[in-house]
Amino acid sequence: MSISRRTARSVRILGVASATAALALGAAGNALACNIRDFSAVASCDDNGKGIITVTDTDASGVEATVSVYLESNGADARMVGSKTVKGTKKGATVTFSEDWAPKATYRVRIEAGKIVNEDISPQLTAPSDACKSSPSPSPSTSETPKPSETPSSPASSGTPSANPSESESSAAPATPGDNAPSPAAGSSNLAETGANSNTPMIAGIAGALVVVGGGAVFLGMRRRGASKSS
Repeated sequence: MSISRRTARSVRILGVASATAALALGAAGNALACNIRDFSAVASCDDNGKGIITVTDTDASGVEATVSVYLESNGADARMVGSKTVKGTKKGATVTFSEDWAPKATYRVRIEAGKIVNEDISPQLTAPSDACKSSPSPSPSTSETPKPSETPSSPASSGTPSANPSESESSAAPATPGDNAPSPAAGSSNLAETGANSNTPMIAGIAGALVVVGGGAVFLGMRRRGASKSS
């Protein structure tokens, strides 16, 4: 009888220990299993003031999940924003959707993780009441502002004719009929144009003197001949 009682006690102790271990393993398994509570979504603005929707997966088991986001209107899907896959981590893995959401807009976020999870995040995502504000573009500095020219460019610099008409007329004047005749040499008189030079008057005077002398000689010779005949 004493052995049977001891055996029964040992069996009961082993049963309790086994049940406790099973409960612990079950709790640990449930803690690691992927479930909808591992997912969260939020609508916010990025650094450039653009709207985004971010979904976070904190499933430590790392099961790959497909995240689909839909814009809701009157309780129905108005359009699909996008669909992406994510593998959760203990610290949390995120996927981001670009969405120019309107204030207080409602979105449905669907999670599909194999045969483990296939449901929406509850409650549905509601955008903030204030819209995103785009970052203002930087204004150009004063050094980049083009300065107007102080003085307009002169016509002469663009290749237009010279402002002095006399110079252009003298250089482009048509040739006159007299331009074909040779011009007189420097220092010559008007006689050079007729073939004479400056010594012509002196030669003419000497020639006239010789003519006079010759005529006088002829006249004297004729008188001498007449005187000799008469004697």
